Amino acid sequence: MRVRHRYRRRGILNLFAALLVHRGRTMACCEERKRFVEFQGFLRMIFGSLWCRRIRVLHFILDNGPTHAPKQIESWIAAQRLAFAVKIHWLPINASWLDQVEIIFSPLQRKALRPSHFADREQLRQRVLGYLEQRNRHAKPIRWTYTKADLRQDWGQHLRACA
Repeated sequence: MRVRHRYRRRGILNLFAALLVHRGRTMACCEERKRFVEFQGFLRMIFGSLWCRRIRVLHFILDNGPTHAPKQIESWIAAQRLAFAVKIHWLPINASWLDQVEIIFSPLQRKALRPSHFADREQLRQRVLGYLEQRNRHAKPIRWTYTKADLRQDWGQHLRACA
């Protein structure tokens, strides 16, 4: 039997997500574009959240992707005149697997985005954010089994070269 292909692309959404590591909670937003200006909006959302009340230092672990604007982000954050310090920790190139927020994306894909039949972007947005909201209700810190010894073994030469 021959089946005609009826897939109709309805656009994409870009997910910006942050993980509060010690609680396992996720903050996220979906945007139609993936530029530094959208990332700035996401950062403003984080800075204004309960996560940042009564803290002295906020640590961000970021990859070197163009959305994070490595050449602009530090001066932009300084211009925000925040009541707390922001420390940015850049991951080595091709090492996004070191970022714990990435661990959330696989179950999101499996549990919320398959099958991937959405009437429109709004339905997709609701599914993604609904999944993360549900996950936050039962949030637990991620038990990451990758150790310092593993890091030294895998990246020892690279880390020494950067020092």
